[in-house]
Amino acid sequence: MSLDILSDLTDGARIYLVPVGPVFGEKDACSFAGTGQYYSGFRIYAREGKTLQADFTISHSALLHGIDNLPTSIKNQIDNQYARLERPRATIVLPNTDKQLVFSRTLVMGVLNVTPDSFSDGGRFFDKATAINQARAMVAAGADIIDIGGESTRPGAAPVWEGDEAERVLPVIEALQDADIPISIDTRHSFVMKKALSAGAHIINDVTALSYDGDSLGIAAASEAPVILMHSKGTPKTMQENPVYDHVLLDVYDYLAERLEECAAAGIARNRIILDPGIGFGKSLIKDNLDLINGLPLFHTLGCPVMVGASRKSFIGAIAGEKSAEGRLPGSVAVAVKAAEAGAQLVRVHDVAETKQALAIIQAFKDTAIIDATH
Repeated sequence: MSLDILSDLTDGARIYLVPVGPVFGEKDACSFAGTGQYYSGFRIYAREGKTLQADFTISHSALLHGIDNLPTSIKNQIDNQYARLERPRATIVLPNTDKQLVFSRTLVMGVLNVTPDSFSDGGRFFDKATAINQARAMVAAGADIIDIGGESTRPGAAPVWEGDEAERVLPVIEALQDADIPISIDTRHSFVMKKALSAGAHIINDVTALSYDGDSLGIAAASEAPVILMHSKGTPKTMQENPVYDHVLLDVYDYLAERLEECAAAGIARNRIILDPGIGFGKSLIKDNLDLINGLPLFHTLGCPVMVGASRKSFIGAIAGEKSAEGRLPGSVAVAVKAAEAGAQLVRVHDVAETKQALAIIQAFKDTAIIDATH
C-alpha cells in the first residue's frame, strides 16, 4: 500500500500512526522510545470528522520514502508522531523528594482501595491498619508505586463526599512516609488532591483526566506533581450504560490528545504527564477493551509514558468465564505482559508479586533479544 491514498485529504484530516511489527536491532525500522525495540511498519488511519478515510498498513521504508510527497498538514502530523515515538521517555522527578520514575522497564503500581465497596477486594482494606499492612506488603513484593484511592470507581458506584474520601486516604498516606516509595493519590476531587499532596503523596491519578473538578488543573499545575490522565466516559454510576464510540481507539486517542493540550494551557508540562486509555471505564465489555490493548502502541505517539490498568477487570472474567474478581489473577498477568510487550511504561495491578515475576521474565527476553541483535 502506498501513501498516495493520503494525498487527497484536506487540511482537516487527522492521521494516526500505529506501530506494528516489533523487532530488535533492525536498521530499517523505527526506534521505540529508546528501549532497544523497533517497529518495522505502521498501520495508518486517517479520518475527517467522524468519517474514516483510510486504514492501511505500510512498511517503515515506504513511509520514509513517501512522506515528502504528502500535503504539508498530513506530513507534519506524521513527522510529529514519528518523532515522539522515537524519543526516549524522560525520567520524571517527584517534587519535594529525591525519588524518580525511571522508565527503563515497565513499572508496577500496586492498587490500594481504602473503600468499603471496591469491585476487586470487597472492602478488605477499608480499615486503616489493614490498608497500611497491605501497602507495606506490596512494597515488600516489589511495587514501584502505591496508588491509594478512597472512592470506588467501579461500574455503578455512587459518588463519595470528598471529606469522607480524604478521611479514608490521608492517614494511610501519612503512615507510609517511612516506606521510601512513590505514592499516588487516586482521586477526581481537587480538595483530596491538595490534602493528599500535603500529606506526602507524590503523584495525581485522576480517572477523569483532571476534567471532573474545575479546580483540579490549577491544583495539579501548582503542585508540580506528575499527573496520570485517564480516559473515561460518563461517571462511575453510568459509564457502562451502553457506551458507544465511532472508533474506540481513535476516539480515546483524540480525547487524551485534547486533555494534553488543556494541561499545557494550564501550565502542566507534557514531561509530567502519564496517559491511561482507561480499560473498563465506559467501554463495551470485551471488544472496546481488546481494541484498546491491541492498539496500545498508538498512544506512544503522544510522547508520554503510557499506563495500563486492567487488573481483575470484568472483561477478563467475561473472556475467561471467571465471576470472582480475585479469581482473575492469571488473566490479569496475561494482560500486564501484553501491555509491557506493547511498550507500556506502567501497569496498575492488585497482584504485585505475580506481576513482577512475569514482567521480569518478559524483560529478560527483551534484553537478550537486544543484545543478540546488536552483536
